[in-house]
Amino acid sequence: MAAPDASGEWITLAVVIKTQGRRGEVAAELHTDVPNRFRQDLRLWALAKDGQRREVTVEDLWPHKSYLVLKFQGIETITDAEPLVGAELQLARSERAELEPGWTYLSDLVGCTVFDGQREIGEIEDVQFGAGEAPLLVVRSKGQAAKLPYEIPFAEAYLEKLDVERKQVRMKLPEGLLEVNTPKKD
Repeated sequence: MAAPDASGEWITLAVVIKTQGRRGEVAAELHTDVPNRFRQDLRLWALAKDGQRREVTVEDLWPHKSYLVLKFQGIETITDAEPLVGAELQLARSERAELEPGWTYLSDLVGCTVFDGQREIGEIEDVQFGAGEAPLLVVRSKGQAAKLPYEIPFAEAYLEKLDVERKQVRMKLPEGLLEVNTPKKD
């Protein structure tokens, strides 16, 4: 399987957090809600912190605490597994699973414009995980380059309408949420 070359053609399914065990296993934090996405013989691409990408194939897998433990073919020792720590486990966008109606890949939100009612907040530049139950939308408004971006929880309670085709996320945000991100004036 050849690696796709176009940027933006990758979907991150998980991130390797640490080595796990003595036979080359790794513990990964999942970034997908698609049930049974990981399976034996699944081919993935591991994007290392240095930007290098290598193909890996799942030999075995099992849940452990809040992680998924993965054993890859050809990775037999802790030393073999160490270069994978911090790597994003990715699929080519063309190979991602079909979703049921009403579901959206969070990666498809990048580039969408966020509105609070009729007010345009800005464009989503990233989606971050691990800060709470809901992923955080990292949103930068026009002319906000020098300031910190807004971090808006992508919570169902705030979501009014999602239109990925039109690149719009319409929300009803609690009063004061955006001000939490505003730097204090001296």
